[in-house]
Amino acid sequence: MAHDPMVLPANLPRPVDDGAADHLTGSSVPSVELPATSGELIDLNAASAGRRLVIFAYPRTGRPDEDLPTADWDAIPGARGCTPEACSFRDLHTEMQAAGADVAGLSTQVTTDQKETAHRLHVPYPLLSDYRLELTRALALPTLEVAGLVMLRRLTMVLRDGLVEHVWYPVFPPDTHATEVVTWLQLRH
Repeated sequence: MAHDPMVLPANLPRPVDDGAADHLTGSSVPSVELPATSGELIDLNAASAGRRLVIFAYPRTGRPDEDLPTADWDAIPGARGCTPEACSFRDLHTEMQAAGADVAGLSTQVTTDQKETAHRLHVPYPLLSDYRLELTRALALPTLEVAGLVMLRRLTMVLRDGLVEHVWYPVFPPDTHATEVVTWLQLRH
């Protein structure tokens, strides 16, 4: 059954902080090249040199013409809301740049799926694919498995000079989280 990925159902379960991201703040970002919707390979270590880089990780963006990965998608804490989150980062992209940060989205979806999303949603920042789970494993990012797919749990990292400077985890609600990130950046710009 098709769904509207922009509409968040009422009473979504709030994800619980299980400590799976506690180790990230202060971690070195490995030099891993990830395919981007821009057509280039992006190394987050190099991309964060001399400037803040906001990376919002999400399970997967939905498409209006496709079913959800599983019938109980909305019952999985933190699963629903990737498209509204991507749009909120899109809508606040200029403010984040003005506060000294670049932005990129990160998921384990393949680049072709991400390109469809980037085109449909008109996102001005790259979406990065960790479909080989290289960055996910190197940083021990929190994951979940749904319908045989390994997906990232929703979190946001601020990288600077090859280090993880700040982490939000778990992120909830996803559709307003970008405002929280902008505020944090503006206070430190």
